[in-house]
Order: sequence, then C-alpha cells, then structure tokens
Amino acid sequence: MHLMATTKRDYYDVLQLPRDVSEEEIRKAFRKKAFEYHPDRNKSPDAETKFKEVNEAYEVLRDRDKRARYDRFGHAGAAGGAGVGFDGSEGFPGFGDIFDAFFGGTRAGGFGGATRAKTVERGADLAATLTIEFEEAAFGAGKSFEITRTDSCTRCKGNRSEPGTEAERCSTCHGTGEVRRTQKSIFGQFVNVAVCGRCDGAGSVVTTPCIQCRGSGRERKKKIIEVKIPPGVTDGSQIRLTGEGEAGRNGAPHGNLYISLDVKPHPVFEREQDHILYTLPINVAQAALGDEIEIPTLEGAHTLKIPPGSQHGAVIRLKGKGIAHLRSHGRGDQFVTLDVLVPTELDKEQKKLFQDLNDSLEKPDLSHKQKSFFDRVRDSLG
Repeated sequence: MHLMATTKRDYYDVLQLPRDVSEEEIRKAFRKKAFEYHPDRNKSPDAETKFKEVNEAYEVLRDRDKRARYDRFGHAGAAGGAGVGFDGSEGFPGFGDIFDAFFGGTRAGGFGGATRAKTVERGADLAATLTIEFEEAAFGAGKSFEITRTDSCTRCKGNRSEPGTEAERCSTCHGTGEVRRTQKSIFGQFVNVAVCGRCDGAGSVVTTPCIQCRGSGRERKKKIIEVKIPPGVTDGSQIRLTGEGEAGRNGAPHGNLYISLDVKPHPVFEREQDHILYTLPINVAQAALGDEIEIPTLEGAHTLKIPPGSQHGAVIRLKGKGIAHLRSHGRGDQFVTLDVLVPTELDKEQKKLFQDLNDSLEKPDLSHKQKSFFDRVRDSLG
C-alpha cells in the first residue's frame, strides 16, 4: 500500500489571481468564485468541494499575516508558520510535518505514541449578497433577509434515527468513528488514522432511519437572518455571521455565512471615503450677490449661505455632515461644489440689464497678455 500526501492547489491559482494582487482584487475574486461554486447555484458534483477550496484560499489571502507566511512557506506557513529544518534554520518542515505528509496520520511506537483526536468537520460556509440604501451604509441599520440552507432535521433533531429508536454502535470502529492501521518502517512504527467507512465517522449506525430526512440528520430549510449593518460600511464590504452556514454532518457545528453588501448609489450625493460630495447649481446673480439656499444633506434640509463674489468651482465645507467613521467615533464632512450657470438664452430686457451691468463694471487689464513671454520676464527682472 502506498501512502501519499494530499496536494493542495495554490491559493492564488484557486482564485485565478497573480501573486502581487491587491486586497480589493482578492475580495472581488472571492465574491465571484463563491457565487460560481455555491451549492445552491451550482449543481455539479464537485461544487461543494470547490466552494470550500475557494473559501479556504480567501481566509488565508485576506489576512495580511497569513498571506505573508503563505507567500514565504506555502501551505505549511498558512497552517501555522514555518517549521524548524534539519539544520535548525527557519523555512524547512520539521520531522513531524514530514511524517504527517507521508503517512497521513499520527506517530506511534518509537516516536512518542501520540494519538489523533476524532475530527469533527463543521458545515460548509455560505455566501449571500444584501442590497442596502446609501443612508443605511452611512449610519448603519438592522436588516433581515431569508436564506435557504441545510439545517438539522426537525423530526429527528439531527440524530438521523426515527424518533423512539436509537442507532447501534458501529461494529467496525467500536464507536470511535475512526479506523487505525499500523505500519512499520525504517523510522519506526506509525499509525494511519482514517474515518470509518461504515459509519462515516459517526461511531454509530442507524438501523431505523428518520422518515423525514431519510437518515441524513439534515434537511433544507428557509431561515430569516438578522444582521446588524455597522455605520460607515462601503460597497462590497463583507460581514461574517458565525454559525449561520450549512449544518455539519453527524451533529457537527454549522459553517459561517458571509454577507457581501451592495450599496445603492444616491441620486444626488457621491461618496469619497467618509465624505459626501454634492454639486449645487447657482446663477451668476447668486454667485455675485450671495444667497441663502436650502440644500439636502444625509440628515435632511440645510440652509447654505453663498458668500458674495463666489466663483465657479468654489467648494464650501459642511463639517460633520458626512459618513460615520467605521472604526472610530465622529463623521466625515459634506463638500458642496458651486456650479455657476451662465444663461444661454436671454430676452430683450435681460440683455439690456446685462449690457448695463457690463458697462458699469471695470474691465480686466489685459495689457500684460499682449506682451511676449520674454518681455514679461524682463519686466519682472526690472
């Protein structure tokens, strides 16, 4: 019998990304792949496996420390840092890692007699997209939405047997859920531990399956999820709800639910980090004479004072009228850009008014513009 280590795919290849990719591109790639392989959307036999692979890659690459260890040491680094090599230098796997890679189990006999605890694999993670309003992203909100997920069977409560009956202890693994095979080599004696194939690791065999879930202990259900949106989130932000994913097998805990936020654009506002940008159109008279105009803010109407002599493109700052900070107290500002509109059509009376105004205004001095560049340089030098 030949024992081989399972080869994991490169995390960058899983997400189809180059190694110098940004954190934002990693998030976008995960979102795309998660939806592509989500078991609810993709019915191919390997969809669930690929979904878990995508999530595992994202969990490492999204974390700066884990990603740095992975870039340096590969999968061994992502699992918990580099081992100590044969010569005591960092970067090579230790003996324990080598034995586990080749024999797939724990060492016994001459190398410490360690045993492996039975592995309980939690349920698959789920991904969902939640659309929220611009104001909800700015100030936070409580939202609820419905998902369909695999949950514990309501009839048998997840124990797989018809109510009133009990599962029998597995005769193959004697209730441990594991099958151990001892192998000798030049390094000593090793124990290869595998999940029992008869009971699938449960330690017991169902003799009278639940008629509702057919002995699986799980069923598809709809559930209303409550989620709190923190203030200051941006489009594409992700929220993790621990334990709201798929139910695990044989009573194992649920996976997680990852919610990607889709923020609707605002009809008049634009966002730049924690600031609100707003463009206010005014006419030439309002710009020249000044005015008081009621403008919208995230909190409602606000009276804005336009200073006399305001120029096109001038920006007025409204302190504290922006987005709530995501990780600290306080808020950003609202910046109002003045857009001075010059009339394109005038009636006879308006033309006369503008002509009288033009005649009364002092004309700009254009004499310096008639000189050449070199003349202006000589004048400046005296």
